[in-house]
Order: sequence, then C-alpha cells, then structure tokens
Amino acid sequence: MKLFSTALLLSFFSISHSYAQDFEYARITGSDIELKNTQLDSNANAMVIREFGTTAVQLDNATGKTYIDFEYHVRIKIFNKEGFNHGNIVIPLRIYRDDEDEIKELKATTINIVNGQLVKTELDKKQVFNEKKNKYVSLTKFTMPNLMDGSIIEYSYRLHSPYIFNFKTWEFQSDIPKLHSEYIANIPAIYNYNVSLRGAQKLTKQNAEIKKECLMIAGNKIDCSKMTYIMKDVPALIEEDYMTAPSNFRSAIYYELSDYVMLNGGKKSITKTWKDVDYELNSDKSFGTQMKRKDVFKELMPQILGKASDDLSKAKAIYNYIRKNIKMNGFIGIYSENNIKTALEKHSGNTGDINLALIAALSATDLDAEAVILSTRANGVVNNLYPVISDFNYVVAKVNIGDKSYLLDATEPLLPFGLLPLHCINGNGRVINLKKPSYWYDLKASQKESTKYVLNAELTADGKLKGKLTTYSLGYAALKKRQRIVAANSVDEYVEKLDEQMPGISILKHSIENVDSLDNTLVEDYEIEMKVFDNLNADQSYFNPFFINRITKNPFNLNERTYPVDMGAASEERITMIIKLPANISVIDKPKDMSMALTENGGKYLASTSMQDESFVFNEMLQFNKPIYESEDYLSLKEFYSRIIQSQKTDIVFKKTK
Repeated sequence: MKLFSTALLLSFFSISHSYAQDFEYARITGSDIELKNTQLDSNANAMVIREFGTTAVQLDNATGKTYIDFEYHVRIKIFNKEGFNHGNIVIPLRIYRDDEDEIKELKATTINIVNGQLVKTELDKKQVFNEKKNKYVSLTKFTMPNLMDGSIIEYSYRLHSPYIFNFKTWEFQSDIPKLHSEYIANIPAIYNYNVSLRGAQKLTKQNAEIKKECLMIAGNKIDCSKMTYIMKDVPALIEEDYMTAPSNFRSAIYYELSDYVMLNGGKKSITKTWKDVDYELNSDKSFGTQMKRKDVFKELMPQILGKASDDLSKAKAIYNYIRKNIKMNGFIGIYSENNIKTALEKHSGNTGDINLALIAALSATDLDAEAVILSTRANGVVNNLYPVISDFNYVVAKVNIGDKSYLLDATEPLLPFGLLPLHCINGNGRVINLKKPSYWYDLKASQKESTKYVLNAELTADGKLKGKLTTYSLGYAALKKRQRIVAANSVDEYVEKLDEQMPGISILKHSIENVDSLDNTLVEDYEIEMKVFDNLNADQSYFNPFFINRITKNPFNLNERTYPVDMGAASEERITMIIKLPANISVIDKPKDMSMALTENGGKYLASTSMQDESFVFNEMLQFNKPIYESEDYLSLKEFYSRIIQSQKTDIVFKKTK
C-alpha cells in the first residue's frame, strides 16, 4: 500500500492545465457498438467502456457546513445474457448519527441497436428503490431497462455526503474489466488527506494542478489541488476461494483527513496517535467503562467459578458462563450497544456487549484480561501506519495466564476456549489495556483444522462394502460439524442429511460423542454399507478408494493471481481404510503410490495402497502447514491440486480368482 499526502503530491507532479474531463452522456460511438470482449478479456460477459468521477468539497450556504460532492458517470457494454447482472445497480449510502448520504440527479439509459437504429430506453424513476441494509448503510437500487445481448448501459448520479473525514474512495478495478477509468479529486488547500493506493495495477497517468478559488468560506477564497488519476485496460479482479475482503486487493485510491487549517490560521489535527485513541477508548462509556464493570459479576462469581481453583480453570468457567448466558443479537462492533449489565439481564447483546462483559468478568476474579479490537476478514485489513478506529469492527478478549495468552470470543456458543472464529483471523489486532499503552498483536489460529477418517470394513461376496467408519474432528473441523449438528436441530437429523448427501452409501447406525464437550475431539461412529460391484459375474470390477472427501474441482483456476491464498488456519486430513477381501477376489491393479510436497514445508499429499494378508490397506493424507500462501505460490498450489485430482480418478481393479 502506497501512502502519501496531498501536499506532497503537488511537489511530485507538474503544475499544468487539465486534460481530464467527463464524456458526453449517451453519445455512443461506432467503436462502442463494435467493441468485443476480445479487446481486453475474452471471458468477460461485460466491460466498462469508460468511467469518470470527480469529488470536491463544497459549502452548504444554508447550514454553513462543508460536504463532499461526488459525481459519477459510467458506460458499460453487455456482451451476453451472463452479463445482465451488471445491469442490476446498487449504490451504497452511509448513515450517520444525525445525517446520511443523499443521491441526486440520477439518470440511467439502455442503448440497443434494433434494425440498424439506435434505440434508447430511459430508466423510469419509479423503478428506483431504497432499502435500509442496516443501521449504518442504506442502498439505492435499480435495474437497467430493456437489456439484451450487446446492450450498452449508461448511468450517472451526484452523491451528497456530509462526512468529509473520508474523502470519496475511487475503485479503478472491479469484477469486470475496464478500458478507461478516470478520477479527479479537488482538495481545498486547507485540508490535508492521507492518500493510499492499493492493489497490483499501476496508474496509466497522473497529474496535479492548482485550481484557483475553488471554495469560499466566510469570505475567504481557498485554492484547491486538482488531482487527476487515469488507469487504462484494467483487468477484472476475479474472486476465488481462500481470499479475504476483495477491497484488500482491488486497485483503488483511499483518502483520510489528516489535518486542516482553521480560518484563524491554527491547525487542527484529525489523525490521532495511539496514545490519544487509548485515552478515548478507555474513557468511552460504551467501551472502557464497560471493561471496568467488575461490580456486575461480584455476587455471581461464586456461582460462576464453582470448584475452579487455578487461573486457567477460572478463566474457562467464566468464558463458558458468558458464552451460555449472553446470546449474539446479530450485530457486530467494538462498542457495547447498551451496557453489559443490560445484556446480561436480557441474555442478548452485540459483540461489544458479550466480549466486554467477558473482560469485566475475568477482571473481577483478578485475571489479567485485555480487549483486542480487530477487523474481520470480510471487513478488510486495518491501517497499521496510523490509527483509524473506523477500520475496526470487532472486539474479543485476551487473557494472560502465566506465560500464555488466550484469545476468546464468547459470541459463538460452539467455540472451545482459546479458539477464535476464522472470520477474526485477519492480520493484526490492537490490544487495549486499561492501565498500559496499546500494542499490536498477531491474530493467528491457535489450532489447525484437523480430521481423521478410519474405515474398517469387509468386501462381501455379493459386492457390498460393510463396516465401521469413525471420524475424529478437532479445531475448526469440529466447530464446523458442531454448527451443522445444531443447525439440523438434532444428531439424528444431522445424520439423516449426511446420509442424503452420500448417494451410494447407507448409514445403518450412528453415534456421536462430545457434541457439547467443546474442548474434546468430536467422534462420529457410523455403521455403513455401500455397493461396490455392479456386475457380480464380471471377471474384473472397479472400485475408487477416494470416495471420502474426493476433490473433483480445482479451487484455483486463474492463470495468475495477484493476491494471497488465505486459508485462515493450517489443516490436515488423514484417511485410513482397512478392507478385508473375499477369498475369491484379488487386486490386480491399483492407484500408483503418490508423494508430493509444496516448497518450504508448505504442505504435502500422500496416497498409498498395499496388501496385508487378506486385506488391502489404503492411506491418504492432505496437509497444508501455512495459513497464508503468497501470490508467488499460486501456480504451485494450482498444480498441486491438479495432480491430486488426476490421482483420485484412478480405480482399484479387482479380479475373480475362482
């Protein structure tokens, strides 16, 4: 991520006349009509022909307040029906405490060629809908009319935003390619923004110039720096498995107000130090004050602790109490919505209520507990260069016992002690301590995703495989299965759905241990039966031993990936089968034994088949030792999966000997 201020930018770029401007609305050219996806991406179903935006700070004379004025205009070519979804337009608007963003001057047009003539269909304003997504965001939504193969859609609007702290972000890259994306930022000289460029794509052009007297406040004429950015032939950012928020990797430009000059000549700093943030959070009634509420748990503590005597047992007892007594209400955030006392009484709260209550309860028994604020994987990474509290959207607890620290999230009722949900494993969190300065803390999974399958079975003379399949799950694997069991309402319903998902395999009996014992291995025992031989009289029969979690699709299909492969946690899956054969059956061919490894101990795959007495023994292991693989490792991972898929297509060949 590149970071620079607008003041520095003016020293880097030459002062010149503007060469950037908006394009004429709905004036279609022959090149627009003839445009093919082969020009940039032959797989594209739609493509941005041209995109233009401009942002300025304006003064509302009626209120005397400054606001952000953003204009947006885009022209898109729809190549086929698969691209019609790009005609469903959603514009997010932020909701503030006493105001909200507002859309003005919206217009939208679909242009088609019908019998050699241009036909323009305007959007009916009655088909524009507003939807409140949550208490922080509303959505303006509409669908472009009269879409067909080859349509060109065009729309523009003006957005009025009362919040100038975050200047309007501009995304050069999206999920479809763009031929031309252009952005102009007009920033008054009295405002200094930190500017960050994200993503792998490079700017084609950039320019800066002075725009005289762009703004007048209280009779004072203020100049602006007019920053122009152009990016051409921008490839689409294709989302694949194992990635965090696309915003982390999409080529875009971000702004945050650092400081501004007041009319009396003084400078007001907006970007704070962590020392300032520590004080504000610790003093906040919805954060630090809640961490201090040990009194809420004073009378409850004997009941909570029971017979727990050592610090670790006490911490586990408190964690289990909060986990069971305050349920998540669906909202996340670092602050308490009401207060922890109310959340405990109502048995409901947001992440702030639950985990700040956990910290207060841990502190009530003199355990060393701290808060960790973080950004979830879907929310993106936090800025490590300077404090941006709006980057953080989640809070968990950290308890220090002896020389070990445990990260705790009591919002998920099925999480064992010391394991964070995967959506919290996202770079660094900031530890907030009531008595000490805050500090960064690496958020890592404390356990890997571990599953082991053991099948002891017999291949019967009538062509059926009968036996016992035992599955051992730990860490995130156990969490996922417990979540599915709870979602199914009962173990029996869970097994019934599992049976339905495995055609060809019948579950005759089942038992599952440690569903509620979260710290223990989840053990599933199944008595199974499956048909192996379709033709009992055939001299040869075929059986694929890779029927447990067989990989049929490569999760990596790009020719190049510019962002990391983030699995969240290391993982390991082991499969062992011991299958006794009938006396008249022998193995004449089998999958080749396979052993391959990723570089730098990144992981490995093993598969082997052997005969022991009257049984054949099959072993398979898939192991990933890193939670994150860099983009340079992408092609190796792609090839790794490709070779596994090819190997798993191979059958064991049985032959009748009598």
